Amino acid sequence: MDLNLNRADYLQVGVTSQRTMKLLPASRHRTTQKVVIGDHDGVVTCFGMKKGEAVAVFKTLPGQKIARLELGGVLNTPQEKIFIAAGSEIRGFTKRGKQFLSFETNLTESIKAMHISGSDLFLSASYIYNHYCDCKDQHYYLSGDKINDVICLPVERLPRITPVLACQDRVLRVLQGSDVMYETEVPGPPTVLALHNGNGGDSGEDLWFGTSDGKLGLIQITTSKPIHKWEIQNEKKRGGILCVDSFDIVGDGVKDLLVGRDDGMVEVYSFDNANEPVLRFDQMLSESVTSIQGGCIGKDGYDEIVVSTYSGWVTGLTTEPVHKESGPGEELKINQEMQNKISSLRSELEHLQYKVVQEREKYQQSSQSSKAKSAVPSFSVNDKFTLNKDDASYSLILEVQTAIDNVLIQSDVPIDLLDVDKNSAVVSFSSCDSESNDNFLLATYRCQANTTRLELKIRSIEGQYGTLQAYVTPRIQPKTCQVRQYLIKPLSLHQRTHFIDHDRPMNTLTLTGQFSFAEVHSWVVFCLPEVPEKPPAGECVTFYFQNTFLDTQLESTYRKGEGVFKSDNISTISILKDVLSKEATKRKINLNISYEINEVSVKHTLKLIHPKLEYQLLLAKKVQLIDALKELQVHEGNTNFLIPEYRCILEEADHLQEEYKKQPAHLERLYGMITDLFIDKFKFKGTNVKTKVPLLLEILDSYDQNALIAFFDAA
Repeated sequence: MDLNLNRADYLQVGVTSQRTMKLLPASRHRTTQKVVIGDHDGVVTCFGMKKGEAVAVFKTLPGQKIARLELGGVLNTPQEKIFIAAGSEIRGFTKRGKQFLSFETNLTESIKAMHISGSDLFLSASYIYNHYCDCKDQHYYLSGDKINDVICLPVERLPRITPVLACQDRVLRVLQGSDVMYETEVPGPPTVLALHNGNGGDSGEDLWFGTSDGKLGLIQITTSKPIHKWEIQNEKKRGGILCVDSFDIVGDGVKDLLVGRDDGMVEVYSFDNANEPVLRFDQMLSESVTSIQGGCIGKDGYDEIVVSTYSGWVTGLTTEPVHKESGPGEELKINQEMQNKISSLRSELEHLQYKVVQEREKYQQSSQSSKAKSAVPSFSVNDKFTLNKDDASYSLILEVQTAIDNVLIQSDVPIDLLDVDKNSAVVSFSSCDSESNDNFLLATYRCQANTTRLELKIRSIEGQYGTLQAYVTPRIQPKTCQVRQYLIKPLSLHQRTHFIDHDRPMNTLTLTGQFSFAEVHSWVVFCLPEVPEKPPAGECVTFYFQNTFLDTQLESTYRKGEGVFKSDNISTISILKDVLSKEATKRKINLNISYEINEVSVKHTLKLIHPKLEYQLLLAKKVQLIDALKELQVHEGNTNFLIPEYRCILEEADHLQEEYKKQPAHLERLYGMITDLFIDKFKFKGTNVKTKVPLLLEILDSYDQNALIAFFDAA
């Protein structure tokens, strides 16, 4: 069965955070429901639809930014009490808008996530988790990394309270009281948790999770260990997951999985006989989907998916057909309804135009008066800078509540800008003088009308570190701009992992000196991505990393007065040695540095580079042949005379050229890594081999793995 859903925009509020929109329970099956939504202005709006118009039930006064909105109530009764988290305060409202609760948690950080179950309240700020019962503190936990979401298995179905934290370090932490019962790794940083089918599934222990790199999974949280049921990889390279819900939109009696992503994609997954998810529907909206719910809003009897977007639009994807089958009498009625709607829209438009003229005059007067302060309009920017494991590139996503005019990208380190298919902006590059003003890149993206979201892809070079800046200018008057800064770290292509292969040949760097645990932790934060800013609890910590480009690994263990770093790539150890000694010198700390170099590791790293280098050389060779082969094809009229290998190149010509275009400087990158490896190998021996680099490049041009290894050994 095909799923046909039609879009209907209902209302716009202020900018919204993740999961701040809910549908209140219906009084009867498949009757229209009310929508309640909280925004960054601190306003809670509750509305319903009447004759195609949004009618407000209540609207609160502005206040602190609303970070989360949940529904609660007595267990096993309709959940129709509205709870919001703003700053460090929880407020409760009835479905009529009467405030019945104001609970100041006195948390030092703003609340980021919240889950409500009967009289139990589960909260998390950046690193702190708290459990309250009837507003009395019960349990507390300080996490080693940022907490993105919190949930509790259904207490009405299980004899225990089991909170689960989704943490940035790719781990779900299962708690019992104030202690971690166990941890389980998931395939990406989890951003959202939800109960399977809204009730934990058959066992009451099943959880859905979504990750910031777009992966989905189902996991069973038993008392002793986790059971991974299924995972969906993000093969289509879609956005990160911000919200999920369960609702039977297909109408087959089985609840479907509704998914909202940060690139505006809405997806519906149904479940087959083996309980495996199957994609049934997807639709792209122009901005990130912050909340998703299944229910009935526009008209009795027509189910729909209701979403809220970053800029505050509440939109429905409804099963109600756009063109209704109707008799002559019905047609007149519909025409009359349409006429009424058009006239009300016209009067609303005139009112808005009059208001704009008034506000413009007011602004002109205030800006020209002698006491005028600078009246710069403020606007919200939602940004995300993340490392993609698949292609070892950084993704920079910029989203603005209004249309973007242009974005200027400036970098003081050498980086490559890669092509993004979704990107319709026109890019122009300015020449840079990196000698005198540290500018390695100046690029301007000019956006088309109504573009509110821009996605860029960047590839950095390990060992080169600095700052990337984005100057975002929206289409508003007077012209204004916001600057966002992103750190390119010395080991920028490394990603946190929880397991490494201890059998690999490792090089070791050991630092000792008069430094504190907090100081050595700050150096590791400076060098490597995905390390929590706060020093972890305890006297000693170990982090594992994997290089997303080469698959080499790094183990860092440090405590007060000592740091030990092990890697199978000498270049990684060399970068750490240079950067850490520079950072210690800045703080006037005397470091004792010792290292053990494993000669076998060089050959091991070259073997890891080999398949990538061979593939790129072959790709470059194939692309060079395409034009000549096309000319032969035109000349001969067919390709029958060509050997199968050449025929295959012609058939895949578009794909090969596209791939080659997507990977600018990929070959130069690999050459650079081999050159660095060569220089670093001899640097640790105290020998300068820079004069032999031209000879190395000659060997690379006529690449042979054995000849390259022999050159490394002989030098």
